[in-house]
Parts: sequence; C-alpha cells; structure tokens
Amino acid sequence: MATLLLRSLRLYRSLPHPTPPAVDVPLRAGSHGARLLYPDHIPTTSLQKMLLAAGAAGMALYNPYRHDMVAVLGETTGCHTLKFLRDQMKKDPEGAQILQERPRISLSTLDLSKLRSLPEGSLGLSPDTRAPTRFVDDEELAYVIQRYREVHDMLHTLLGMPTNMLGEIVVKWFEAVQTGLPMCILGALFGPIRLRAQSLRVLFSELIPWAIQNGRRAPCALNIYYEQRWEQSLTALREELGISPPPKHFQGPA
Repeated sequence: MATLLLRSLRLYRSLPHPTPPAVDVPLRAGSHGARLLYPDHIPTTSLQKMLLAAGAAGMALYNPYRHDMVAVLGETTGCHTLKFLRDQMKKDPEGAQILQERPRISLSTLDLSKLRSLPEGSLGLSPDTRAPTRFVDDEELAYVIQRYREVHDMLHTLLGMPTNMLGEIVVKWFEAVQTGLPMCILGALFGPIRLRAQSLRVLFSELIPWAIQNGRRAPCALNIYYEQRWEQSLTALREELGISPPPKHFQGPA
C-alpha cells in the first residue's frame, strides 16, 4: 500500500497543473484544443485515474483533512454517479436553472458586504474557496462536482453540524444517501475509525439514523439555488426541504 501511495502521489505531482486564472472563469468557456475541456482540465488515461484514485483514497483515509486528496478521489471515481446527478438536476426546474447559469460560490463571486448585513438566522454563508475540478473528462460533469464541493459547507449549516470530525462524518452520511458518490460513501464508512468511544456511541445510535432519514426525505441538495436564498431563514428552508433538527444536545445553527 505504501508503494502504491508513493507512486500515485508522484503521478499526481508529475501531471501538468494549470495556473489558476486571476479571476473565476466560467467552466463552459474553456478551450477545447489539446483535449482541454475547461480551464483547469488535466486529461488522464483510465490507468492514471485508477492510480490517482487508489493513492487519493489511501491518503484521504490516513488524513481526512487532505481536502486535495478527497477532491482527486471524487473526480476519479464518480463519473457514472455524476451523470446520474446531472440528469437529476436537469429534471428539476431549479436544478436545471443552476446547470444553465453555472453560478459559483467563492470569495470572488459573492457580495460579502451584503452577506455580512443579513439578519441573524438567515441562510447566509461563510465562503470557502474550493479546489478547481481537474480530472473529470466532461465539461458539464466537471461543473456538477464543482457545485457539490461549493455547496458542501451549506449542508453543514442546513444540518446544524459543526465542521469537526464528527460533524463532517454526519454530513458525509447525508451526502452518501443523497448523491451516491463513492468518496462520500468511503468517508461515511471509514471516517468513524478516528472517533473516540463516546462519539461513536452518539454517532451510531442517533446521528447516522438521523442523517440517513433526512438524506432520503430531502430533495437533492444540488437542486437548491442557494445564491437566491441568502435572505431566507434557516428554519423556513429546513421546513421546505423536510430536514428535521438534529438531536437536541447536538444542535448547531438554528
């Protein structure tokens, strides 16, 4: 396993990593020359994807805070699932609008002064810049996984989960049920390995059943146009989506 990880990491480092543009460029505007389908695209063979996936999975399990490895794992293993999610978005009016307009949630695209002025209890956002998609060989699917990354923090808020390890695992269970992405399933199954006994008891007895129930009941989280809902209260949005509050002793934002 160690040899495989080292080889995969060397492969990742050896691949050409495009210099990020000075400003956000819509994914649809990328050059199609030299097999580049969008600005940060790195074409890879099936074998290279397999090696990248294996190495990324090992590193992500060893260190769940290696978000770059989690990102690589998602891009190299989720092609079929991304197609399903894309089709689900196309069938939903709000999801179809998102696919058409390609909104981005990043520091350079948001009106931070407006977000800071929103009343307490509204959806709002604490924006976090996510790594660009590189290894998905389809421009539209590249946007779908980019969108998933950029709304991940919104799910922490919607579910009332903190950003610590326990909260991250709960969100991964919700995402695994909702999306079926392999990286979410792996994170949900193997994330608890690092938890203490007391956290494990709470996780398995209360939080996982709650996350699964809400994941099944709520509509696809990718079909929510969050940018048009900043002023909506969390309570109203949770009621609209059918998301019940977390267990009382574990409640985060209301």
